Amino acid sequence: MSIETLNGVRKMEVNIGISEEHREKIAAGLSKVLADSYLLYLKTHNYHWNVTGELFHQLHEQFEEQYTELAEAIDEIAERIRAIGFRAPGSFKEFNEITSIEEDSDQPKAKEMVKRLAKANEQVIRTAREALKPANEAEDEATLDLLTERLTVHSKTAWMLRSHLEE
Repeated sequence: MSIETLNGVRKMEVNIGISEEHREKIAAGLSKVLADSYLLYLKTHNYHWNVTGELFHQLHEQFEEQYTELAEAIDEIAERIRAIGFRAPGSFKEFNEITSIEEDSDQPKAKEMVKRLAKANEQVIRTAREALKPANEAEDEATLDLLTERLTVHSKTAWMLRSHLEE
């Protein structure tokens, strides 16, 4: 068993039947999904705290369900990156460098919050679809399963949010 040294930290060789090149591409894709998911978590939690108006109670509860689910997903995504032998990004600086989700610079009203969350969930779907490619190429079933679950959850969430916007 060989051990490499990276930045003074001893790292054991990962031998799980997926080449290092494939694992690196998978980790990069998962890192983008992680960053997008974390920013979506932050946006959703912010909206949970700050939603007002006639839809307050319903949206307050719905946003709480969504950010709670995202918190668990974020952990699973980061742990998958670690399981394939790479460091998971974990700072706002790192997330901001790779995320596709825009932070708010204003305080939107309830319907605008819903619209922005629907769009952000759709963005996570697109990011996860991109991450599927290297996982599929490497036949990494564990990552494929994780990403498929994320696609399912975000598709349903985006649909439910869009339903609030229909007249």
